[in-house]
Amino acid sequence: QVQLVESGGGLVQPGGSLRLSCAASGSILDFYLFEWSRQAPGKQRDVVATITKFGTTHYASAVKGRFTISKDNANVTVYLQMNSLKPEDTAIYYCNFRQDYKSYWGQGTQVTVSS
Repeated sequence: QVQLVESGGGLVQPGGSLRLSCAASGSILDFYLFEWSRQAPGKQRDVVATITKFGTTHYASAVKGRFTISKDNANVTVYLQMNSLKPEDTAIYYCNFRQDYKSYWGQGTQVTVSS
């Protein structure tokens, strides 16, 4: 079993920045990946960024160049640095940890971009 604790998020003006973090604990295996997904009201949940244990990253086109996913292997923690935020980035952001064909979700954290 794996537990995830998310932190960060909040209210920011357009053009501002926020950093989310997600720490995993429990039965961590040798191979895993982290994802950040987001869900806006009335919309489906979409993956915005992915990073493997070995550092391979992937970004959704909507956030490429503005968001950066990174990790700390020693603490099994993933970060999402969000810059140049736009109102359309407003959503609940979820951390997802995947290993051994299983998926674990964080509790979600609200990000609101508004003036």
